Amino acid sequence: QVQLQESGPGLVKPSQTLSLTCTVSGGSITTAYFYWSWIRQPPGKGLEWMGAIGYDGSTYYSPSLKSHTSISRDNAKNTVYLQMNSLKPEDTAVYFCNARRPFTGTDYWGQGTQVTVSS
Repeated sequence: QVQLQESGPGLVKPSQTLSLTCTVSGGSITTAYFYWSWIRQPPGKGLEWMGAIGYDGSTYYSPSLKSHTSISRDNAKNTVYLQMNSLKPEDTAVYFCNARRPFTGTDYWGQGTQVTVSS
């Protein structure tokens, strides 16, 4: 059973950079055909897919976030990272790490981490 654990600063000031970590256990982030996504949910709103990194290191981004979002990984640490620049208060949300293997129904979620953007 794959387990994902998000971690991050909790509170970030506007215009600063957010860095989140998704630590993976119970499986390797290089396992074939797995895609590791960051998904967020602002208060009172639905889930928003932000981007993903594939088992082969390929990256994919939401067009609306691509200009100030970066997803990377450290294979040795079995960890996936999210970095967002130029944060705004509307980036306040619960940020989730997700692992999915398309067409198999395999879908794992972390518990999420709250990020508040406020001065």
